[in-house]
Amino acid sequence: MVESMSHAAEVESGKRFEFGKNWSRFLSVLNDERIAEAELSLAKMLGIKTLEGKTFLDIGSGSGLFSLAARRLGATVHSFDFDPSSVACTTELRRRYFTDDSRWIVQEGSVLDEAFMRSLGTFDVVYSWGVLHHTGSMWQALTNATLPTKLGGTLFIAIYNEQGRRTRRATRIKKAYVAAPKAGKFLIASAYIGAWATRQLAIDVVRVQNPTAVYRGYKKSRGMSLWYDLIDWIGGYPFETAKPEEIFEFFRERGFDLSNLVTCGGGHGCNEYVFVKSRTPDQSLTSR
Repeated sequence: MVESMSHAAEVESGKRFEFGKNWSRFLSVLNDERIAEAELSLAKMLGIKTLEGKTFLDIGSGSGLFSLAARRLGATVHSFDFDPSSVACTTELRRRYFTDDSRWIVQEGSVLDEAFMRSLGTFDVVYSWGVLHHTGSMWQALTNATLPTKLGGTLFIAIYNEQGRRTRRATRIKKAYVAAPKAGKFLIASAYIGAWATRQLAIDVVRVQNPTAVYRGYKKSRGMSLWYDLIDWIGGYPFETAKPEEIFEFFRERGFDLSNLVTCGGGHGCNEYVFVKSRTPDQSLTSR
């Protein structure tokens, strides 16, 4: 079992980015259009039109947007996060859109806590987008995410792509960001975003002759915000990555079959995987 510090202690010691505070600011730009895009992306990736009659577990609910999307698609939703500010964000969306709804539970918890994960029961859909690689123990988190997935159920995860030297460089940036004082964080973020924006502007002008293409099209990608995702990317520590073949093999050994895949094309970013739990795993294969 993986032992971990409290969220507050990890932040205080410079070992964890405050994801929840970033997502609380994202709620200020959340609107009906973004929510509709989130619903559409979730339904498309899962290959469904509705989640009515299904149970949905959101591991690391963050802003709460995809818990909201699942609830609007008809699911009975259980959301949890390790970050108290993220729990507050999800609770706020529940208050706004599904006040006092008995079919949407929000709580604080850790995916690294095996006993907690087993206590949740099983779900038709287990969802964790861009979360498990930020736990500080990704492979344990991936293992624990299989526990509440019922036989015949679906597990939808997104994990950062391994890129060798670029990954190691990104890790150094993130580690420096979370350990830096406020002024240092501002300087690191400004330098990174300036360099990224200059490069992206050149790409957009050359490829599509539109200098605002990436900005204008970003909210069409899952309803998210380019600005808050960039801040999440810069500060997102702990940080781990995996090659697609590592993820395939890991879940095959645990009785899961791949049903959908969207990659980031070998670049930086997340590869998205949808697995179906088709069989009970052979326990002799589950050690890593």
